[in-house]
Amino acid sequence: MSNILVTGSSGTIGTRLCERLLSQGQTVIGIDKVPNKWNKDVQDITIVKNLNDNSCFNNLPEDIFCIIHLAANARVYNSVVNPDIAKENIDITYNILEFCRKNSIKNFLFASSRETYGNKDMGIISEKEIDIANCESPYSASKIAGESFVNSYQKCYDMNCINCRFSNVYGMYDDTDRLIPLFISLAKQDDDIIIFGEEKCLDFTYIDDAVNGVIKLVNHFPNSGTFNISKGEGVYLSYIVNLIKEEIDSSSKVVIKENREGEILNYVGDISLAKNLLNFSPQVSIVEGVRKSVQWYKNGLENKQ
Repeated sequence: MSNILVTGSSGTIGTRLCERLLSQGQTVIGIDKVPNKWNKDVQDITIVKNLNDNSCFNNLPEDIFCIIHLAANARVYNSVVNPDIAKENIDITYNILEFCRKNSIKNFLFASSRETYGNKDMGIISEKEIDIANCESPYSASKIAGESFVNSYQKCYDMNCINCRFSNVYGMYDDTDRLIPLFISLAKQDDDIIIFGEEKCLDFTYIDDAVNGVIKLVNHFPNSGTFNISKGEGVYLSYIVNLIKEEIDSSSKVVIKENREGEILNYVGDISLAKNLLNFSPQVSIVEGVRKSVQWYKNGLENKQ
């Protein structure tokens, strides 16, 4: 296999994915607007450039087998406060697709999101359930727009394109204020933990399961398609908080508030398509995943290399 280009190589999924690809002997090139602080080997193959700067594409090798486009501003509520970061997601997706078109790169994987589905009064949600009337936030709009661009390039420029819809990926290499690292940080300090939405129930995917899904999708080329990559099970946020508190022996108080603007209350992904076509089978339960995550964060992020 020729070179694999990973955008967002310093992020949570990007770091773990690059580690796995490198361990398999793949030739990997990363691009990210910040250096990789987790792994020296991944940093060594990462070009530190913003994808809004077209100079980041200079001097890249011509024999790129595929591009895995993970780079994005991925905080939903932040996009409500500042929609410009959602527009940046659209811009960088367009830029990387144009790079593909101009250099005849045929295989493209786009990291999309369960946010494309919006809030739905239904059970398990399949890939066909998209309705732009349910778009809840500028972030979800940026992912819907991204998928539309990807699909158009597939049809107009004879590309093989895959949309990968992640859901609440957690585990290691994440010191942001996403739900699980935020809950762990607050629990360690015995601070109050706020849950926005009393009945919020979401599909949480352990990082290694998510990365396994991406690798299976890459092996699916030259085919195209859209796939939910998640655990396929709904978990109440209150349950996750209790798991974390037990692991840490925390006395944090749980505070329930109204759901915030733009955020999804319920989502469980139908992963039967990925199971049937890719033999995708997530292995890590929420109990095991939280335990592994807490252990990683307990070590004071000492996994930095």
